[in-house]
Amino acid sequence: MPAIDLLPFADPLLFTLMAILILGSAFVQGVGGVGFTMFAAPIAAIFCPELVPGPLLTLGGFVTLLTAIRERRHIAWAPARSALVGRAVGTVIAVFALAHLAQKPLNFLFAGLILLAVALSIAGLRIAESRRNVGLAGVISGVMGTLTSVGAPPVVIALQHNPPPTLRATTGAILFCGSILSLLMLTVSGHYGMHEFLLATTLVPPMLIGFWLSGQIREKVSPIAIRRGLLTFCAISACGLVVKTL
Repeated sequence: MPAIDLLPFADPLLFTLMAILILGSAFVQGVGGVGFTMFAAPIAAIFCPELVPGPLLTLGGFVTLLTAIRERRHIAWAPARSALVGRAVGTVIAVFALAHLAQKPLNFLFAGLILLAVALSIAGLRIAESRRNVGLAGVISGVMGTLTSVGAPPVVIALQHNPPPTLRATTGAILFCGSILSLLMLTVSGHYGMHEFLLATTLVPPMLIGFWLSGQIREKVSPIAIRRGLLTFCAISACGLVVKTL
């Protein structure tokens, strides 16, 4: 499909595909608490690489902000601060990688990090929620989030011992603030500008619709089924990106 040149999308079919993708991703996020960028990033990287990472980080930050606001009374600020310190370090590392790696190695790195996110989610690792561990999770989240827009899995693993409302709210706060950090660094390094911002803005309406729909039927959909489908979809999409790059 042709690349996007200006807004509105140069290819109406591509815009429709991306709008459906963003709507579905926001729905998954609203039902399961995480998953927006894990669902959207692999497919966007194949069909519309202009959306990765900046525009998806913008949209993902917006969705996680909505999640954090909805359950703001449950945010645990102490681990959030530790994670954000680590996220800042990881973001710098990721921007360095963007500046020194060609597109083909970046595609392989992207696919590898997506598969790592899937593996981390499946593994069910249990680690103590210490300041060091949460900070390290923030570093990994910063690298993954800035390069691929998928930064949730390390944070979720580090905070998994918290009650679900605290986990969702704190993760949302971390990912929103982390997205801002990543976007600032991408802007400074020349990888994010008005074009990327406008691309994200164009896809805000389907994102809001998807998030709203999730609230209407959240209690009727199994989060476990959503999670399994999400992880399978991500793994297949990441493998597809590898095949496309070869």
